[in-house]
Amino acid sequence: MQTPEPQALIQVHGGGIRQAAARYRIPEADWLDLSTGINPHGYPAGELPPGVWARLPEPDDGLEAAAAAYYGTGALLPVPGSQAAIQLLPALREGPSRVGILEPSYNEHARAWHGAGHDVVPLGGDSIEAALPGLDVLVLVNPNNPTGQRFDRADLLAWHATLAARGGWLIVDEAFMDVTPEASLATDAPREGLVVLRSLGKFFGLAGARVGFVIAEDTLRTRLAARMGPWGLAGPSRWIATQALSDRAWQAETRGMLQARGQRLADLLRDQGLEPAGGTALFQWCRVDDPAGWQDHLGAQGILVRRFDEPGSLRFGLPGQEYEWKRLEQALGAS
Repeated sequence: MQTPEPQALIQVHGGGIRQAAARYRIPEADWLDLSTGINPHGYPAGELPPGVWARLPEPDDGLEAAAAAYYGTGALLPVPGSQAAIQLLPALREGPSRVGILEPSYNEHARAWHGAGHDVVPLGGDSIEAALPGLDVLVLVNPNNPTGQRFDRADLLAWHATLAARGGWLIVDEAFMDVTPEASLATDAPREGLVVLRSLGKFFGLAGARVGFVIAEDTLRTRLAARMGPWGLAGPSRWIATQALSDRAWQAETRGMLQARGQRLADLLRDQGLEPAGGTALFQWCRVDDPAGWQDHLGAQGILVRRFDEPGSLRFGLPGQEYEWKRLEQALGAS
């Protein structure tokens, strides 16, 4: 894919429809946003009881109990999206630490640890074992975003044991774990030095509610709670999260649907000459020689994808409606 002088969008994360709409002069309502990896058929919030708007949030409203049942552990702390924990955790680590973080991966982890004065060590997916003796903290996204790389539970627990023996931490961000909950480390908590992050943004499609959980031992959760202060989650967010975490029928149906559509997306991309190098049920990741050119080509047709320059690659989220699948197929076919 070669286009003359492509104008690359500035993408710190997925999203950014307003910027794209201004760049390509296409109205916001006409965009197909495939840049976020969010379930396009998210949990139906429905109408909220009026009382959740008028009262201060309370911790005994059922959210913690619903989360404990869903994640298989009560050693959890609700936070306003796992991003809040990503920002706060580096400040709880005393003294400069050497922090191993996969590259590429969700870039807010490296940004937060570096900003707090720690030494960030970029890691390849196959270099973790060799790097472990020189690390104080290991941060992994599992499955990794954007590559889709998965880590075996036995390996993760072995790495945790090595780190914890000398006061280190293993932090596992499981933002895309909900389709395969059997691979989660949540039920292995609480363990000293093990931190698991979960979110309702991707699988449940509730990114705007800003609901996440930190699963960790008591002392760390207490320190995090003290830094956040009271009322970390809004009442409406607590209410809808409780419903979503309790709805087993919706969860089971959605897992099957996402697995099928993730495979459909992989097949569609492959048929159009973009062989996925990795992915999950919610996104596919393709290595390309000219990521800015590809993004510009699709952007000119009102389709936004997530671009990565190192290595050159694109991440495609799931289309929602059938006409959106056709639209993506046609746009790729026009290349």
